[in-house]
Amino acid sequence: MTLSFGYWLLVYAAIAIIALIVLIARYRLNPFIVITLVSIGLALLAGMPPSGVVGAYEAGVGKTLGHIALVVALGTMLGKMMAESGGAEQVARTLIDRFGEKNAHWAMVCIAFLVGLPLFFEVGFVLLVPIAFTVARRVGVSILMVGLPMVAGLSVVHALVPPHPAAMLAVQVYQASVGQTLMYAILIGIPTAIIAGPLYAKFIVPRIQLPAENPLERQFLEREPRDSLPGFGITMATILLPVLLMLIGGWANLISTPGSGFNQFLLFIGNSVIALLLATLLSFWTLGLAQGFNRESILKFTNECLAPTASITLLVGAGGGLNRILVDAGVTDQIVSLAHEFHLSPLLMGWLFAALMRIATGSATVAMTTASGIVAPVAIGLGYPHPELLVLATGAGSVIFSHVNDGGFWLIKEYFNMSVTQTFKTWTVLETIISLVAFALTVGLSYLI
Repeated sequence: MTLSFGYWLLVYAAIAIIALIVLIARYRLNPFIVITLVSIGLALLAGMPPSGVVGAYEAGVGKTLGHIALVVALGTMLGKMMAESGGAEQVARTLIDRFGEKNAHWAMVCIAFLVGLPLFFEVGFVLLVPIAFTVARRVGVSILMVGLPMVAGLSVVHALVPPHPAAMLAVQVYQASVGQTLMYAILIGIPTAIIAGPLYAKFIVPRIQLPAENPLERQFLEREPRDSLPGFGITMATILLPVLLMLIGGWANLISTPGSGFNQFLLFIGNSVIALLLATLLSFWTLGLAQGFNRESILKFTNECLAPTASITLLVGAGGGLNRILVDAGVTDQIVSLAHEFHLSPLLMGWLFAALMRIATGSATVAMTTASGIVAPVAIGLGYPHPELLVLATGAGSVIFSHVNDGGFWLIKEYFNMSVTQTFKTWTVLETIISLVAFALTVGLSYLI
């Protein structure tokens, strides 16, 4: 009876995901309303008590927005300061000069790979998207030609490369070496980012026709030209400050004695919200007051940049509500127990469990942490000799097939002004390419070592 109900849970979840896609993509209903209705419907079908359904959904929305809303708001303010001061223009000019206009997409994948190292995907995205808009305008190409390589670089480091938080957690769970994991991750990550980013962008962008108007692009680009621009060095120092602070926070227990006052301070400034807050405050000086803006101008910039992020923030929150329903209804547990019935190698288990959790919950971080927690005891029990490769296989699985329950899906859709169908053709396929290529390279590497 339990097994039968478990299978029905998977059927209900599959119906819910299909309903989401059809109602949003085919019938063009409001995504926030659709996600909310489908989440409640799935909870009731799965047998959750009606009195607890809304509470579970609200808890999921609240937990997601508690972090993402702050990150999006602060990152957008920092991005607005870069745009208004001309800092993004300066970075774009320097990158184009170094790489050449024809290779702007290569420049974006490189800077995303570096900047994304300690950042959650959403943080890196909102930090870099003003630069992507500026580069696209200067070179005269679609935002997708530089935007897709940028998100490919960010996604690869999110999944594979320490000191990214998700990768670091998997390193600890699998008892892997940080140094070896980093070395293997760079070996695998660079070709993966190249294939999923610049190469796939060159293939897909000519096939995607974007609307002529993009409200978010106007916010970053339509301003009076400035006589002088902030220096490349000070602009990069401002944008890389949160990167540095999060790196310090990630390595706090190695730099200082765990539990000491200094250790607590490093963890505090390394928190993504605090790091972004400090960088945003710094930008008010380096990209604001020092560039001739007064306090009224800075207030105006920071107020007006928040309005376009409201719909994004709501959609990300709704995705978090759906995630919570999937967990509370027992769908994710059923996926795990079903996968346990098949006797798989630890490497394939890591990738498969992470992939199933990613499709079910929409969160790469949740997928990676959950899958590594399941697979690690099995791998240790079997004496699997390469825990570093398990980190990479699990990370590869955690980014497959981003769809409507993933906050990143909606960020990409809204910022690049695409339809849901276009987002599937670009972002979802790009993520799946990263997953498959990285896993294939990891398996190849396992035979070599």
